[in-house]
Amino acid sequence: MFQLSRSPFPARAARPAALLVLATLLAAPLPGLAGAPARADDVGRAARAGQWQLGPLRLREAWRVTRGEGALVAVLDTGVDARHPDLAGAVTEGPDLTGTDERPDQWGHHGTGMASLIAGRGHGEGGASGVIGVAPAARVLSVRVTLESGDPLRETRRSSGDALAKGIRYAADQGADVISMSLGGRGGAPEGSPAEEEAVRYALARGAVLVASSGNDGATTNRRNFPAAYPGVMAVGAVDRRLRVARFSNRQPYLSVVAPGTGIVTADGADGYVVGDGTSSATAVVAGIAALVRSAHPGLSPRHVREAVERGVRRRPPGGHSPAYGHGVVDALLALRAADGLAAPAAPSGASAPRPPDRLPPARTAVLAGMLLLVAGMALRVVLRRDRL
Repeated sequence: MFQLSRSPFPARAARPAALLVLATLLAAPLPGLAGAPARADDVGRAARAGQWQLGPLRLREAWRVTRGEGALVAVLDTGVDARHPDLAGAVTEGPDLTGTDERPDQWGHHGTGMASLIAGRGHGEGGASGVIGVAPAARVLSVRVTLESGDPLRETRRSSGDALAKGIRYAADQGADVISMSLGGRGGAPEGSPAEEEAVRYALARGAVLVASSGNDGATTNRRNFPAAYPGVMAVGAVDRRLRVARFSNRQPYLSVVAPGTGIVTADGADGYVVGDGTSSATAVVAGIAALVRSAHPGLSPRHVREAVERGVRRRPPGGHSPAYGHGVVDALLALRAADGLAAPAAPSGASAPRPPDRLPPARTAVLAGMLLLVAGMALRVVLRRDRL
């Protein structure tokens, strides 16, 4: 199953080259069965083969440290279809805050894709088929806060204006370690809102790390997008296979980092896959890395988790930051190493001072005794001299 990418941002069509490569893989006849259609397991293997980002993120090395065990990632999106085999057992369904009465089979495409990039577990023998996420042992909390970009209801009416704010608060109250928001513009308030900003502060105070898409109009209007522009939220841009900033990725001074966001294979609906471009996918990748950091160091504050991700980058721009690259291209292994340094306990004050010995060494005892005798003798001379006066 191949479709164009769906996004709460203005939709970006999947790159024809990426579609062609995977479509060719899926359409190829099976060995010994010329002309036979591809089976589901072959579709899954082709999807895994298309996940080019696994290598540059150095996930294989990072997974030797953690695979996201114990981390809970809230996906605030269009909903997640828990029936997809790559997400089996990974999803807890939260509330639908959109205020619509749509059937479940009418939504969940974009949200399912983002969840698969965060915590996809693959399927088949050894989980070798399908999409595997950055933190495949993490859990996903699905909270529906927006409609699909192609949903007719999206054009005729807005979902509840405070859906995102409510979703952020709900996720924080459920103990989410990371809140992933691959949305902007109409997914949240176009110019921001006091309710959303207050919800962000609330979630940060509850210990959640918030990650959001910088936007897909970098080549045109390059708008400030919310929730990415709220203070405390990690704004994420996209890079291509050569780790160059994608033309569509928004350039902003508040950009945190960039991550793979072109030609990205994701799960779709109940059993399909889709290839697409966008900062949405890049955001899900960064949310997965934040989940790895939280899994390895549960006690790190949101500020320190963000610092670990921003320190653990490659291609850091001159001066350490730029509106296009942020602090650089994310690297899961380097982020975990940076987190190790931030989590190292600080030495208590005075800990470096040597502990005084219980007894003075013999040489020091003799010197001290001599000094005491000298002082006593001088004192005696003073007393005698006074007696003579």
